Amino acid sequence: MADQVRDVMTPGVVAVRPDASLVEVAQLMRAQDVGSVLVAGDQRIVGVLTDRDITVRAVADGADPLTVSAGAVCTPRPLAVGPDDAVSAAVDLMREHAVRRLPVVEDGRPVGMVSLGDLAVSLDPHSALADISRAGPGGRTGATNG
Repeated sequence: MADQVRDVMTPGVVAVRPDASLVEVAQLMRAQDVGSVLVAGDQRIVGVLTDRDITVRAVADGADPLTVSAGAVCTPRPLAVGPDDAVSAAVDLMREHAVRRLPVVEDGRPVGMVSLGDLAVSLDPHSALADISRAGPGGRTGATNG
């Protein structure tokens, strides 16, 4: 079993500027095959934006995804963990704050994401969530950053 976040995280991040339109973000998510991106400005993370955020916080309210920005819809000031933090600390943060993914930050820079799927694959590899996470979007085997 993995002890540190670095052992379970999905390395690398996909980031957008706060002023990026939701259409730009959705196209990037599709191209990168991810369900979440970091919103970053001035060398710091200002938020996390998920495909669900776009749907629930913008599209469902009739907002124009061409004119609404990532910064307006993202979850601001996201919780984060470090790559050397214990996996149990990430689990506790996710549980306590009811979040599905956490940015992994080292020396102030994002280096990855850890998701419920990543944790399921590591901590309970025979669970249904682990099976789904390993399959990736559309049933493809791949990263679990979604």
